Amino acid sequence: MYAVFQDGSHQYKVSEGDQVEVDFCEVEAGKQIEFDQVLLFSGTNGVQVGRPTLKDVKVVAQVVEQTKGEKIYIQKHKRRKNYRRRFGHRQKMTQVRVLQIVASNATE
Repeated sequence: MYAVFQDGSHQYKVSEGDQVEVDFCEVEAGKQIEFDQVLLFSGTNGVQVGRPTLKDVKVVAQVVEQTKGEKIYIQKHKRRKNYRRRFGHRQKMTQVRVLQIVASNATE
């Protein structure tokens, strides 16, 4: 059984027990969070595709920790003007573990 859900502008394919990094959300570690924008659900009775989302399916996850992503560098340069700038950035991420995929229409 797996599901594809959307969080922000990213889509994630998860099963129960998976651990994924999603965009930052201000939830303490150990708390539960629900993702209700499920785009696709695959259970024992087949695959359900949302148009655009499935109303009766949600993904319940537990926040493991708040982390930062990989550092990226941004460089600006203008030729012949002695202009060079270098910036670094680390995106905040939330690491979650999927506890269960809840489908209330009994097609699990």
